[in-house]
Amino acid sequence: MSGLRIEELPDRLVVILDRPEKRNAIDADLVGELHAVCAELEARPRLMLLTGGAAGIFAGGADIAQLRERGRLDALAAINQGVFARIRALPLPTVAAVDGPALGGGAELAYACDLRVCTDRAVFGQPEVRLGILAGAGATYRLPALIGEARAKELLFTGRRVDADEALRIGLVNRVVAEPAELLPTAHGLLDEMAKGSSLALRLTKLAVDAPPAAHPQLDLLSQAVLFEDEEKHRRMTEFLERRRSR
Repeated sequence: MSGLRIEELPDRLVVILDRPEKRNAIDADLVGELHAVCAELEARPRLMLLTGGAAGIFAGGADIAQLRERGRLDALAAINQGVFARIRALPLPTVAAVDGPALGGGAELAYACDLRVCTDRAVFGQPEVRLGILAGAGATYRLPALIGEARAKELLFTGRRVDADEALRIGLVNRVVAEPAELLPTAHGLLDEMAKGSSLALRLTKLAVDAPPAAHPQLDLLSQAVLFEDEEKHRRMTEFLERRRSR
């Protein structure tokens, strides 16, 4: 049975986790389906909205029954880490829309997206140490980048859960909505604002922001050189000047 539902819009894919009976736990089959989504977005870049299908569920984490049976070679295969890294590296921005728990691998999946919006009943947490493992699919480096080293260490060392209000306060999410019905419109609204920009400029901006510090400023200069020669840049600036003259 498929663990994802895909809604294709002209400028974006809506990717819906659809394993409600398992609280959208991330198993090997779901990882394979996420790889297929990444392959499609790499071949034809578009924005992506990632969300849970059932009300009150984003992703409860990895499938513990599968995780219990994995050995050291499975860990070295980077099963979840590999697909989350691929999501992070998608050409155009991604938004995770979180309703309910995003725990363990589910939280790491949300961190792999560029932006996060959530309902006021969302909960984030890394319980891995309590299960005898570490958060090995991105939390040890993405979480410090999002909320700072000290806060990240507290959450990773204790397994404490963070509610929506705290997540907003510490910068883990970009928006919190009061009603679940507002979640997807809010996430689409962020993507709509992005879609107003040049696709190439958006792509190169994401590449620059995600690049290691050593890549700057050379990467910025090269990206700007490419954009300065882009026909889209000339068209957009011409339209801007014409609008200003008309006022």
